[in-house]
This record gives sequence, structure tokens and C-alpha cells, in this order.
Amino acid sequence: MLLISTYELGHQPLHLAAPAGALLAAGHQVRCADLAQEGLDAETACWAEAVGVSVPMHTAMRLAVEVARQLRSERDGLPIALYGLYATLNESDLFDIAISGEYLSDLVSWVDRLERSEVDDRDDDRNRGGRPTVVSLRREKPGLPARHLLPPLDRYAKLSLCGEERLAGYVEASHGCAHRCRHCPVPVVYDGRTRLVHEDVLLADVDQLVRMGARHITFGDPDFLNGPHHARRQVTAFHDAFPELTFDITVKVEHILRYRNLLPDFGRCGCLFAVSAFESADDDTLRRLDKGHSVADELEAVAVLRKAGIEPRPSLLPFTPWTRAEHLVDLIDLVARADLIGNVDPIQYSIRLLVPPGSLLLTSGHLDGYLDYYDPGQLGWTWRSSDPRLDALQQRLADMASSADTGHWSAMETYEFVRQAVAEAISSDVRLGSLPDPEEHLRSTYEMDLRPRLTESWFCCAEPTAQMISAQGGA
Repeated sequence: MLLISTYELGHQPLHLAAPAGALLAAGHQVRCADLAQEGLDAETACWAEAVGVSVPMHTAMRLAVEVARQLRSERDGLPIALYGLYATLNESDLFDIAISGEYLSDLVSWVDRLERSEVDDRDDDRNRGGRPTVVSLRREKPGLPARHLLPPLDRYAKLSLCGEERLAGYVEASHGCAHRCRHCPVPVVYDGRTRLVHEDVLLADVDQLVRMGARHITFGDPDFLNGPHHARRQVTAFHDAFPELTFDITVKVEHILRYRNLLPDFGRCGCLFAVSAFESADDDTLRRLDKGHSVADELEAVAVLRKAGIEPRPSLLPFTPWTRAEHLVDLIDLVARADLIGNVDPIQYSIRLLVPPGSLLLTSGHLDGYLDYYDPGQLGWTWRSSDPRLDALQQRLADMASSADTGHWSAMETYEFVRQAVAEAISSDVRLGSLPDPEEHLRSTYEMDLRPRLTESWFCCAEPTAQMISAQGGA
């Protein structure tokens, strides 16, 4: 079995290592290929009797289609499985089975059946336009991820802190989410449910990451505080076992405020920063997305996190069908007022709403009159802003994000570019004022370009670049 990852946010891919461990335990031979790090050599492609492609996010799914298309052109009868969050949120006929949710048992069972020759007529199924799709929410206790099959940690995103870089590992303490934000793919699969990872499994995986050199751990749960008691136990056990390690988490604004009493302990246990989906500086947009928080809550969350010694790293959704020029002005002003210029990665200024198949927005009524058509190449529904200037601005900022990333722009250089681009795009009807000073109680204790972050600045909801797609197609 050959397992392929196209992209996992610059992390060493857990969603290769975890199924590799499960397949090895079931007696199968396994190789892994992380195409974000290395090409797929011809010998490995010929060796494979079956392939599994990991798709935990939109970018990975877009790239996976290119990989599968090439594999089909070279070995048309090769069984190919698609697994991960986005596996059942697409309509591609390039795959024999799609498994999302808690995918490990079903993926192993599929390979077992292949070995026993119980899966047949694959080409007939594909030609009829049908293929098995599985959404599993069974409770699983996976074994140890097979990280020895992956490239070393020094090939992946690192923690950057005060000018120093540290090797970083990636784990998940839970899957799914208890909430149903309408633009998010997680509730489409998990429908408001979560599945917790057992403490002993998590600590064993962290232990092997430490032995690989990790000094920082990213907890990649969709929301680390979906289960606050579980999260507190995990942090305590993590810190007791590895007191020298630092870590980061992802948490909803709503949970930052609701469980603020937990955060000082997290800070003392080594939590350096928390990614949080602020999305917008417009309360109406937040309501349409069913985010569960307001713009005022975003500012309060900054204060709560910084009081706990944790830096906020907000994710943004500046461009939606409902975005107006004044919303962008409010958003970039909020970034300055909250002293977040050094906390926002360039790509965040250009994120455009994705509407994949099954999106909860499709039945919400909030997109009525805005959608154009479904684009299978983009794996989502297309839409255009009612203000054409904003579509052009979004593309300009997306180009800027690539340039800022490769050119190592400072945080202020990026912000000033964004501010100027917004001013030029909307100057005819909205005037951008002078740069706001940060509010005193929201100020960071870090210098702007020394704040903790990961060196990979791309984002799960960002469209892949032409360079990414070209690289995967040439794998």
C-alpha cells in the first residue's frame, strides 16, 4: 500500500503516519510519499498494489486530483482510495472509494478486501459514475503513527520565536467539532460531534516526535476546547511528561471567552499562541457564518489570551459575497487596534469564501442570488462580489501573499501593502483614515516581528497556487 500526502500545512503529515501505522499493524507493506517534500519516484509507483491519498483540507483535495489523474494515465487499473475530511466532499471519478470522518478502520478493511480479491469491477463502477463513499464516526483507538516512514522534522514547518527556530511536531487530541459554522467543512462530516484521542496514544506519539528532535508541538484539533475537561487533562499530562516543550492550539473566540479560566494554566504549561477564527470585522457577516461571536468578542479574546501569556493568531475571511468596502476598512483597522499586525500571516488578508459540495451555507439562504455555478476544477461553487473592485482586490492580495512569503517581508511591510491596496481599490466611496494606535490593554509584550508563529504561513482554506498544482502534476 502506497500512502500519498499532497499537502498538510507544512507539518510532517500525521494523516500519512496514522494510517501507515494501522496498515502495518494489519500486516500490510506500506510506503509513504509526501509530495510537498519529494517527488513520487517511478519505482515506488510501480511497487504499489493500491494507493491511498490523504485529503484533510481543500488545498490537499485540489492537489490530490492532479496526482490521481497522473496515476490513472500510467496505471488505469490501480485501486485508489481517497481518505480524510474532504474525501466525500467531491465528485471526482478518479477514485475507487472515498472515506471521511474516522477513516482508519474502513481504510484498513478496504485494503484487506483488496488482498483477498473481494473488491472487483472497479472500472465498471467508475464508468457507471458510482463509487463507494463512507462517512464513519465510530470511536477508534489508533495505534502509534508510523513516523519512521516520513521525512525528518527538519524538512517541515518550524516554530519561530524571538529570532530562533525550533523543530515542531503535529498531533491531534480530538477530531470533529461541536459547532456548525456554516462555511466550515468539519460539520458537514461530523455534524456537531467530536471524537477524542486517548491520552496514552497522544503521549506516545509526542514521545516519538521528541526523539525525532521536536521542541514544539502543534495541536491541530479543529477546536482544542470542544472538550474542555479533556483538553485540560491532555495539557496537564503533556506538560508533566514533557515540561520543556512548548505548544500551540486552535480555539474558537467563543471558547476563549467561555473557558478563559483554563488559559492561564495553558500559558504556564507552555502554550505560546492560539489560532482563532476571527474571520470578519462585520457582525452581520459573523451571523451569516454562524460563528457564535461578535466583533467586540474578538477584541475581548485578544485581551484574555494576552493576559494568559498566549499570543492570538487570528484567521481571517475578508472576502465573502456580502463583503462591502467598509468591511475591509474595519478589518484592517481592527488588526492595528488590537496590535495584531505582527500576528496575521500575509495569506489571511486574501482568503476568499470557499463553498464546497455539502456546505451548510448552501441550504442557509444566505447565498441566494450570489452563486454562479459549480466548478469541478475548483471543487466548489463560484460566486462574484456585487462590487467588482473587491474581486480584483482579492486577486491582488493573493498575489501579494505569495510575494510576501517568498520575499520574507516584515509584518509591517505586508500590512502597509494591504492598507495601500485597500485604499486604492475603494477610494472613490470609502476613505481610509490614519493608522490607528493599538489600544493599551491589547498590546503584545513581544516585538512585532518576534512573535511566536510557525514558518509555514499558508492556510487550509486558501486556494493552492499555480506553482503547487504544477509541482503535484509533475510528481
